[in-house]
Amino acid sequence: MADGAVTRRPVICFLTGTLNALAGAERVTASIASALAARGYRIHVLSLWDEASAFPLHPAVTHRALFPVRPSFKRQYAATVWRIRRFMLTHDIDVLVEVDPMLTLFTLPALFGSRVRRVAWEHCHFDEDLGKPARRVARRLAARTAAAVVVLTDADRLRWRAAIRHPFQIAVIANPLPFDLPPRMEAPMQAKRVLAVGRLVEAKGFDILLEAWALVVREAPDWRLEIVGEGPARPALEALAAQYGVSKTVSMPGERTDIASAYRQAGVFCLSSRYEGFGLVLLEAMAFGLPVVASACEAGPKALLVEGGNAVMVPPEDGPALARALLRVIGDPDLRWQLAKGGRLTAAAHTVDRLVDQEWEALLRGVVTGNGGAAPSE
Repeated sequence: MADGAVTRRPVICFLTGTLNALAGAERVTASIASALAARGYRIHVLSLWDEASAFPLHPAVTHRALFPVRPSFKRQYAATVWRIRRFMLTHDIDVLVEVDPMLTLFTLPALFGSRVRRVAWEHCHFDEDLGKPARRVARRLAARTAAAVVVLTDADRLRWRAAIRHPFQIAVIANPLPFDLPPRMEAPMQAKRVLAVGRLVEAKGFDILLEAWALVVREAPDWRLEIVGEGPARPALEALAAQYGVSKTVSMPGERTDIASAYRQAGVFCLSSRYEGFGLVLLEAMAFGLPVVASACEAGPKALLVEGGNAVMVPPEDGPALARALLRVIGDPDLRWQLAKGGRLTAAAHTVDRLVDQEWEALLRGVVTGNGGAAPSE
């Protein structure tokens, strides 16, 4: 770290796989990086591949990529490590925020002997490795070597503490609403459309939602289901919709860059995930005034949702229970209004300004001065 770093705003770099993906971690990275740049920080985003971004960045944010397209990191491991080191030293980076603890496997050797302080930012929950056993190793390396680990929920903080006995600094910073809170509820209460948003992958539980939907349309045949997103499970989900006989009441339009329009046109939001690191789509839906029906999965939804206050919750992987909850909300306008008002309050507590001003800047100051990045309770 350059001399005088404790008396000036640190130079920050966010290291990520790519920003050119319509996903929660990428969207939040762009949002936090832009908010810090707007506050006068020198901000870099370094993608491992692809200089394009699916989300807007503040004009002061510098975005670069190590490779134009995704390489084989087994073959390009040494080159990746070297390029990360060269970038950090060339741009006088003070704090490197790793958008996934898996990146520790690159940054630990890349920054050996340097003064760059590392922050590992976890977007999943501790007990989910997303099919990569190396992630479990990377998390433990991050805890032992990073200046701070950032997790999204207090439940996940406790899980990290229980699993890793080595002393380390950990902060809880929830994901922010990635856009300004709409000045009023914009979702039409009378719209007969249930909206779900996410990648078409097993984790999102859209197969469970289709099972539930087959029961819902028996009693609410004039309602429609829209699942926004793209992914490898599309053929299986389309086949399942046909098997259940609900293809005519289900649309899967793929990814939408105008996601706000989808929220504005729906009457109910449904999250059917088997697990979630946070569940950013819940905040987005609540910001627009959508009543929420959700599975009470690990870990984010449990932290965000209050039964009867801002959502109706059901056990994960329970299609019939999800159907009953959807029918309950569909059939009760007063409940929809109650949930919508509660959701708006939740979204208002997660604005970018509040979380950057009160959480991220405190974290960065602590990392730079060597006081750690722990949350106040730590």
